Amino acid sequence: MPSAASASPDPAQPPAMDRDFIARNQIVERYLSGRLPLKGAQEFERFCREQPQLLDEIALSDRISAALRLLDASGRPAPWEPRTQRWWERLPLVLGVTAAALIVALGGLLMQRRLASDEQAYATLAQRARLQPLEAAQSTRPITLIPSRTGPMPDSMVAIGGGPAQMAALKFDLSWSAFTSFRVTIDRRDQGRVSVLHNMLRDSAGHVQIELNSTALGPGDYEFTIEGLTWRGDPVPQAWATISIVR
Repeated sequence: MPSAASASPDPAQPPAMDRDFIARNQIVERYLSGRLPLKGAQEFERFCREQPQLLDEIALSDRISAALRLLDASGRPAPWEPRTQRWWERLPLVLGVTAAALIVALGGLLMQRRLASDEQAYATLAQRARLQPLEAAQSTRPITLIPSRTGPMPDSMVAIGGGPAQMAALKFDLSWSAFTSFRVTIDRRDQGRVSVLHNMLRDSAGHVQIELNSTALGPGDYEFTIEGLTWRGDPVPQAWATISIVR
């Protein structure tokens, strides 16, 4: 015969989950209301997995439908629908969008001011170039240049000026080019375009000649872009050269 101690139930062991236990302890109502302890909820869910017909017996679908009707009648959203945020909950998003818009507007304003400043500087340089007086050339300096065929040259090939005014006779060797008529574009490095010379012809030695007063341009580096002109006048890049004007 088992002893009395061995026959008594273990108080730490929860009673087995069955239909009678579920009905007697209102497990369904406590589970739906969230008042069932975690251990009990897990046992109830396990029992429903093993005995799915219990869901039909307790009319769970009807209870859910009734709860949804109550939510709809009260104007509240279903649990799976996103909750409508109140205005103070949307405040961080509104502030973030406003801050981004202010940053974009400030950046546009700064860019506009910078462009206006650049335009003013360019206009000042252009006005200075127009008003700069020319000194009479006292000599002529012939300079023969072999321009680059691959692209603009980072370094100056020759320096002009630095003394009395002189006429620099620049001769660009283009004897290798298949073109006979050229367009020469002169740009002041990092500032802007100075001049464009059209329909420049080679001489008998294959040189394109440009004569330049050394006081005609301000100090700086000047890039020459030489393009051959087709019979239709279309420019084709041919050579590049860079010279420096000094005072």
